[in-house]
Amino acid sequence: MGCAIYADYQRALAYRGALDFDDLIRLALRALELDAEYLQRLRARWPYILEDEAQDSSRLQERILRLLAGQGGNWVRVGDPNQAIYETFTTASPEFLRSFLGEEDVQPRELPNSGRSTQSIINLANHLVDWTREEHPVNEVRSALAAPPYIEPTPPGDPQPNPDDDPRKVHLASQKLTPGDELRAVVDSLARWLPGHQDETVAVLVPRNDRGFALASELKKRGLEYVELLRSTRSTRETAGALSNIVSYLADPTSQRKLATCYKVWRRRDRDDAEARVQLEMVVKALRKCRQVEDFLWPRVDRDWLAGLELADEAPEIGEQLAEFRELARRWQGATLLPVDQLVLTLAQDLFHEPSDLAMAHKLAVVLRRASETHPNWRLPELTQELAAVARNERRFLGLSGDDTGFDPERYKGKVVVTTMHKAKGLEWDRVYLMSVNNYDFPSALPHDQFISERWFVRDRLNLEAETLAQLEALFSEDTVAPSYHYEEGQPTQKARLEYTSERLRLLYVGITRAKKELIITWNTGRRGDQQPAIPLIALQTFWESNRP
Repeated sequence: MGCAIYADYQRALAYRGALDFDDLIRLALRALELDAEYLQRLRARWPYILEDEAQDSSRLQERILRLLAGQGGNWVRVGDPNQAIYETFTTASPEFLRSFLGEEDVQPRELPNSGRSTQSIINLANHLVDWTREEHPVNEVRSALAAPPYIEPTPPGDPQPNPDDDPRKVHLASQKLTPGDELRAVVDSLARWLPGHQDETVAVLVPRNDRGFALASELKKRGLEYVELLRSTRSTRETAGALSNIVSYLADPTSQRKLATCYKVWRRRDRDDAEARVQLEMVVKALRKCRQVEDFLWPRVDRDWLAGLELADEAPEIGEQLAEFRELARRWQGATLLPVDQLVLTLAQDLFHEPSDLAMAHKLAVVLRRASETHPNWRLPELTQELAAVARNERRFLGLSGDDTGFDPERYKGKVVVTTMHKAKGLEWDRVYLMSVNNYDFPSALPHDQFISERWFVRDRLNLEAETLAQLEALFSEDTVAPSYHYEEGQPTQKARLEYTSERLRLLYVGITRAKKELIITWNTGRRGDQQPAIPLIALQTFWESNRP
């Protein structure tokens, strides 16, 4: 079945002249292997190759770089196997870099010095490495983190000195909290800390997007400024949400509620002003009570809803705004005769002024045009759902704001950055919170642990993806008489558990090393209340209690 589905998928790509992400890698390698002259031109063009984050390269990516470098090429690979955190959902593996370092013509160079963190935070990260290698309860996982080298502070006189050490600014929470209590505890801590640290950076790192959504909701409820780096950035979702609300009304033009939402979208800047916000809510409430929308938008002389609106008589500016909105709404209704991409661009011209918002609208328009071409029977209600999926953060959509194209924590001093630990890689903040460090989000491959990839409704809690990949590997074994790999049900699931556990140890290591001056780690009991603190967290707590001054 899987083979048949994939064959259909490949035919669909070929029919459209399209490539997916794997094709970009596979076909690039094929081009270099089949065209020697092309390869030689590229080698002449790039006589030196510097590869960053080499621990995240896949086997095919490594083969591409080997070809480009050639036998006598200059290939510098910079990476840290302890920060390989994409292994379970990509084909990357830190083993490729480790094997490379063992080759005869490779000259390894250690770069242990880091000026990012205080000595206390460095000690914590180094202890996680030691504990993993020497004391982890599952022997097969002890190679997850490598040493040497350990992290070392920069030497005296270095242009990036380590921050002054203060062990009191490292806190590993031991108290048992429900998921809701953990959210409130973190937000309470931020509320106390932010007023006196408006010139410093702070981030809350979560293991999964949905935990980040919950935190963002709690921060919003408390009135604390925050910036999201989750599936899609806030500006991208707001742009998609604004367009989605307008298109949703145009698909249901007799709805008073949706018309009122359109007005709210058009006047969304009023929400930032207390007085204007009160006025905005009054108008929205009045629009929702308009019995027949056409009495407002297309009135007869004797049935003009706006002319009889007392609110407009009391505040002439409201009457002027509603009259302007009526003209816009009429224009939008007329634009529904256009193809959907042109409709979206027409709406964008009336709703947005920032170049990034207009560019985002153009990108969304292209997506909707493709959707309408793929599904000719779709009309505005179905196309609206495509915009709504981005607005609700249900789909990753890379926008064109600064946060999408290159995030700089220094731009958000005094604001809370909410992101996943995966997305935090390569970034740093003065104060960092690590949330949900329990044995579900950070399992240790022990019998009582549960794994996110294993569903309760699947027989024996098999990891279906791991089992399927193992079956394919057995099927396509080169030696069909005596295959080099024999599939046995359940073994791939066990192997996937060990790989996932290893990656989560590296993810915890990455999270700890994002902190410059202050680090707070918390855990929660999970949805059913049966989760425990992660075993690595208990080890770090024991180390910290016995070694801090």
